[in-house]
Amino acid sequence: MPVTLSDFEIAAAKQLSPDVLAYLEGGAEAEHSVAENRAAFARIGLLPKLLAPCAGGHTRTRILGAPAAHPIIVAPMAFQHLFHPDGETATAMAAAAQDATMVLSCQTSTPPEDIATIPGRRWFQLYMQGDHDTTMILVDRAVTCGAQALVVTLDAPINGLRDREVAAGFELPADVRPVMLDVLPQPPRPQLQEGQSVVFDGLMVFAPTWADLLQLIKDSPVPVIIKGCLRPADAMRLIEAGVQGIIVSNHGGRVLDTLPAPITRLAGVVNAVAGTAPVYLDGGVRRGSDVFKALALGAEAVLVGRPVMHGLTVSGARGASQVLRRLRDELEVTMALCGCATIADITPDAVTDFSGTGS
Repeated sequence: MPVTLSDFEIAAAKQLSPDVLAYLEGGAEAEHSVAENRAAFARIGLLPKLLAPCAGGHTRTRILGAPAAHPIIVAPMAFQHLFHPDGETATAMAAAAQDATMVLSCQTSTPPEDIATIPGRRWFQLYMQGDHDTTMILVDRAVTCGAQALVVTLDAPINGLRDREVAAGFELPADVRPVMLDVLPQPPRPQLQEGQSVVFDGLMVFAPTWADLLQLIKDSPVPVIIKGCLRPADAMRLIEAGVQGIIVSNHGGRVLDTLPAPITRLAGVVNAVAGTAPVYLDGGVRRGSDVFKALALGAEAVLVGRPVMHGLTVSGARGASQVLRRLRDELEVTMALCGCATIADITPDAVTDFSGTGS
């Protein structure tokens, strides 16, 4: 069995078909953002506090106001039956085993009703649909199945250009589908006139607006968290609108290339929000020390996506569980060696710029 997250990544690559691997690992266009998400963490160094008392330390924290064993959340990942026959069910079991919050994708390939009996805290990722009533069909179904918050993804109103995926010829197999979306009423497609744009006059006609978000916040029976924010000004406007959490993310580099790594934008968003709502980080986390760095820069928790799918691919629920456990173990070791007994002890002075050249 692999040990580190890198081990799981290598093992998963050997098991997946080339097209599914391209779907999982690929990003937008030249994939600069995919690479930068991970590279940016290596440019952040750690500054241990000497002789700090750490006996009795722990990773306990609060996520969206509720007690949590650690600050690691399973990010929303679509079509998990591509990676293992048990799909999202296995991931939910892994998250429950490791006391991790799981965000169920709007494009889940397992009905949420099948997952509802598995214990644990779950949120639901929501893509707002073409009209509010259709959006609320998704919301009502998710909440009925136990979703305690909505994670509204705003940075992908249309699909990006994923060149690696196209080159590999990826297509969803007949037995894998977005089970929550394929039963929804579909709005009529705009009839394009000569000279009109497929993007602006077609696809973007149904893109969500601020008015749509305000209506959703008003009608949602659970807290609304926004995923995909990189600008402090957007964060402030979102908080003013009533959003109860912000996830700093560039969609794993899968939508628009050359977006900055979320870890480089985190502190600016945290400062803008100024404690009025929790800020989370999504993108590039591969080590417990990465979790530590995100917490030092102001995140209250991190989301982890691809590594969990690597574990799922290798060994189902057991593999995904081991990935989550390894991250927590590495976080504990990093905390102890940096003189931080609790999450509250992880402060901005625990990190520094790092050239990688040594001294």
